[in-house]
Amino acid sequence: MNAHLITIGDEILIGQIVDTNSAWMGQQLNLNGVNVTGISTVSDDVGGIQSALAQGLKSADVVLITGGLGPTKDDITKKVLAEFTGGGLVFHEQTYQRIERFFHQLGRQPTEAHRLQSFMPDNAVLLPNRMGTAPGMWFEFEGKVIVSMPGVPYEMKAIMQQEVLPRIRERYPVARIAHRTLLTAGEGESRIAERVADLEAALPPHIKLAYLPNLGRVRLRLSSRGSQSTDYLDELEGWASRFRERVADLLFGEEEDRLEAVVGQMLKAHGLWLCTAESCTGGYLAHLITSIPGSSAYFRGGIVAYSNALKMGKLGVRESTLEQEGAVSEATVREMVAGTLAHFGGDIAIAISGVAGPGGGSPEKPVGTIWLAVGNRNGTETRLLQAGKDREKNIEYTGAHALNFIRQFLNKHYPAAAVEN
Repeated sequence: MNAHLITIGDEILIGQIVDTNSAWMGQQLNLNGVNVTGISTVSDDVGGIQSALAQGLKSADVVLITGGLGPTKDDITKKVLAEFTGGGLVFHEQTYQRIERFFHQLGRQPTEAHRLQSFMPDNAVLLPNRMGTAPGMWFEFEGKVIVSMPGVPYEMKAIMQQEVLPRIRERYPVARIAHRTLLTAGEGESRIAERVADLEAALPPHIKLAYLPNLGRVRLRLSSRGSQSTDYLDELEGWASRFRERVADLLFGEEEDRLEAVVGQMLKAHGLWLCTAESCTGGYLAHLITSIPGSSAYFRGGIVAYSNALKMGKLGVRESTLEQEGAVSEATVREMVAGTLAHFGGDIAIAISGVAGPGGGSPEKPVGTIWLAVGNRNGTETRLLQAGKDREKNIEYTGAHALNFIRQFLNKHYPAAAVEN
């Protein structure tokens, strides 16, 4: 069973907003065994919408549309769909009453535009929108299905989960797809592929392995299409276990786990306090750590020691070290760790200093040269990264490697703190 996705809105075409709706819908449809054959983005224009509809229906059983259902004049989706499917617009009292109740709760009155918004195609099944005012619409058309939903992400998601997906499963019973996603850090895609080459070659035809690399991390996704029987899921889990064993030292979590959350769990499990000293990343690592609820239980604090004066004044880095080795050096990050532990009174510290770019490099230390150090009061370990020339990517890449460096340090020196992967 195939689906085609259409997003409507000039704001997407000109880059004012990013189309996250299609990505989320594609993921949900995939989990329900539905193949997405194409994604189209069109402007709020009659011809563009009609053309996208016609094209989508050629290759798909279901066309899912988001956007263009608001009360303003440029929201024309309903009218276009009614005409395309041979229907007309009629006033829908229940929709208008829902809009009235919504505005009365805000102490306001609906406008004439909201009354016009309540005109609905007379050949559509209306899908309740419990998160907003515009209902979704389900059309049966020439043996296929067209669904229109609001473009507001949380409204669309509610209608998809509560109305659209159950109807699709009932109308098009298909074999669903199950996934097991293993999250790794510390090695690139090609090296991981070498590790698991024999396992990948031995996979049965209905189980596929995908490598999904990101900055400093690689996801391994095993996918299998079949019934939801226990044997089917057990087989997939059995293969996932083999891959887990093969990449055990790189594995930090599964599915939607976040590396910063996993590190936080490890620190909390052993009652350790982490502190940070950042130069080229400008506080990005501290931001990642504190983005996790409850991080106050294990993160003591951090300092952005961007200047040499601050490195010396707050962290005790020696002037001679900076003169002889430079701010971007192994010696400097070692001293930054010692100074951070002394300044914050934490148990573990991590220090970062590098050349994020795009300028500031030299032949000896080109852009992307970044030193990391992690240590406690018993010792410090260091690592050199050679990143690229893009400043933003270098900062994100370093943040990912820094978190994984902390994870590895904890596993090595505090095995009781390691959480089950």
